[in-house]
Amino acid sequence: VQLQASGGGLVQAGGSLGLSCAAPGHTFSRFAMGWFRQAPGKERELVAAINRNGDNIYYADSAKGRFTISRDNAKNTGNLQMSSLKPEDTAVYYCAAQRTVSSSYVYTEKYQYNYWGQGTQVTVSS
Repeated sequence: VQLQASGGGLVQAGGSLGLSCAAPGHTFSRFAMGWFRQAPGKERELVAAINRNGDNIYYADSAKGRFTISRDNAKNTGNLQMSSLKPEDTAVYYCAAQRTVSSSYVYTEKYQYNYWGQGTQVTVSS
């Protein structure tokens, strides 16, 4: 499964940015998905994750109240809307997906995902 992430860029602190993840040619509703990020010299970390149906969501503490994960299974896309961005949000952001029979489960660990997008750079200037 090839995931295509897009939407990164440069934004000032306090601004907003939206990321998208597409899975063309695949039935996206069969996959749980997540957004991770990796800053230079740091481990890749989970930002947010969502189940197949979109009704069970997990946010890392750093994302709560500022980021919103969503998905549109009809369009085979997932989204991460980020607001009130801070310089410490600067990182390469990756979307990830995992095929699952569970409609409710949310995957929160890197090793649980088999499919990854190429990453998109988000830079927040102070």
